[in-house]
Amino acid sequence: MLNRPPPGTIPDAAGSYQFKDRHGRLIYVGKAKSLRSRLGSYFQNPAYLPPRTAQMVAEAESVEWIQVDTEVEALMLEYSLIQQHQPRYNVRYRDDKSYPFLCVTMVDEWPRAMVIRGRKRKGNRYFGPYGHAYAIRETLDQLLRTFPIRTCSDNKFNHHARLGRPCLLYHIEKCAGPCVGEVERGRYDEMVDDLLSFLGGDTDEVVKRLEDDMAQASAALEFEQAARCRDRLATVRKAIEGQEMVGGRSEDYDVVGLVDDELEAACQVFYVRKGRVMGRRGFIVDKAGDLDRDELVSRVLERLYFEENPLGSPKQVLVPDLPHNQELYEEWLREQRGSRVAIAVPQRGTKRKLQETVARNAADAFARHRLKRSTDHNSRARALNDLQECLGLPEAPLRIECYDMSHLQGSDYVGSMVVMEDGLPRKSEYRRFKVRTVGGNDDYAAMEEVLTRRLTNYLDERDRPVEEKGKFAYPPQLLVVDGGKGQLGVAERVLAELGLDGEIFPAGLAKEFEQVYVPGRAAPVEIPRPSESLYLLQRIRDESHRFANDYHRQLRGKRMTKSSLDGIAGLGPTRRARLVKEMGGVRAVERASLDDLLALSWLPDAVAHSIYEKLHGPRADR
Repeated sequence: MLNRPPPGTIPDAAGSYQFKDRHGRLIYVGKAKSLRSRLGSYFQNPAYLPPRTAQMVAEAESVEWIQVDTEVEALMLEYSLIQQHQPRYNVRYRDDKSYPFLCVTMVDEWPRAMVIRGRKRKGNRYFGPYGHAYAIRETLDQLLRTFPIRTCSDNKFNHHARLGRPCLLYHIEKCAGPCVGEVERGRYDEMVDDLLSFLGGDTDEVVKRLEDDMAQASAALEFEQAARCRDRLATVRKAIEGQEMVGGRSEDYDVVGLVDDELEAACQVFYVRKGRVMGRRGFIVDKAGDLDRDELVSRVLERLYFEENPLGSPKQVLVPDLPHNQELYEEWLREQRGSRVAIAVPQRGTKRKLQETVARNAADAFARHRLKRSTDHNSRARALNDLQECLGLPEAPLRIECYDMSHLQGSDYVGSMVVMEDGLPRKSEYRRFKVRTVGGNDDYAAMEEVLTRRLTNYLDERDRPVEEKGKFAYPPQLLVVDGGKGQLGVAERVLAELGLDGEIFPAGLAKEFEQVYVPGRAAPVEIPRPSESLYLLQRIRDESHRFANDYHRQLRGKRMTKSSLDGIAGLGPTRRARLVKEMGGVRAVERASLDDLLALSWLPDAVAHSIYEKLHGPRADR
């Protein structure tokens, strides 16, 4: 039961508050301009609270808070804690796909254009996101005829540089050939800058320059060059046609469309820069609570703008409804952009029509998601309830952890821990262990070490403040080990030694007949073969097996590819790479005499002696 903090202990200041359950797990994170008044609203008759809020308060056992200076800081702290801990009663976000971006790698010596998904690297320029990868690939293919910068990988670039011959793209005029010095640095940088300007929406200047170049070449009777300019101009205009014009050339704004029901919402966003639709994205919001429309818009804005926007912050954000505490969000966006940002609901004209289009996109995405959700959610709920009934658990196992071991004749021993929450893999919680104390082939001892390390870390972290909690802060309701009675016995022994046998329920899943063993029963639990619950256990067992094997292969591969030049004092990666390149390979270094090594003017004598002694043993005359 939730204990109310003593009167006067809650500060009348801005901050973030966190509700915890009996395991110390965060179940809800909120923010407030006044922590005292906001938290006081939870300690009233549950009949007056919204149903989901009342359920959260009933499940909570304690509440903590972190005081900050401003409401904007409270907003940022709340979002970071939600992203770190994913509390059960907070809104969750799921992107409906990994959207592609067009990236220009400004961190490279010769910048490269490529289409990417996923993580972005600081220093590069990104454009998008785009709805379809094929569309941006086609646009990039057209633009390379006008801005022929490289698209090849670093390995291919270096390969052709060593050969002294350019690749096919140079011969079909889709690359300027920087690998073989066919283009000067200044000219290449100009092409990169022109491509960046064009992708950023400054198309008029590029078109005008191409028209001028074509006219000048024609006037000078250089008709072949004029024809090239004409063809480049045609491809640029074709690329421009693919960018829908929806406003004036000075307008930068984002348009948000929302469609929702009682459980979830679908969001679609169009990014408009210099009057053109330059990108789009969409995601699903799991409400996980009682959200009014204005609160839903607030959560969507947090999702959109806490992450760095590759297109930059807009001057205006158009939303279907104004967010809760509009001034707070405008102040936060102003701090990010460095100038005023307005949040508004479009009432008429082209912006209103564009938002209706975005809302239709959101409705289509939501319809597809609901078809999938109707089967997915029900099957997961059935699986968890069936597991609770079959295994005799006090509650449905919302968090399940599974452990497996992998090795090759006792070498490179590793363990894996995979996690499912609410029946779905939680890959950010996966962990892998390098077994330290077990020599030879002993799965029981290895399993004991892994479980002891994981659960000891849990005991160390469970009572820490929320901001100091680490990667093992929360326990599973169900702990599954890959194996039969023997592995289950190891899990029971570890839990008993750590005093967790009454808190965490263990089970063993034997591979041969898919039998489930639980404490206190000699015979396995009978779980029907076609049941969703057995399928759930098989999935998490197979995932732990895959995760352990991947880590084992990684360690084995590193050991097998270890170089004889590793571990030599003074021979770092850069110096080692130069040595191998100049000598003609690792084998050539191994055959080299001490005089050969000392003859390298850039290699210190002490390092040359260390290399020779590592490869041939100490010299007798030293």
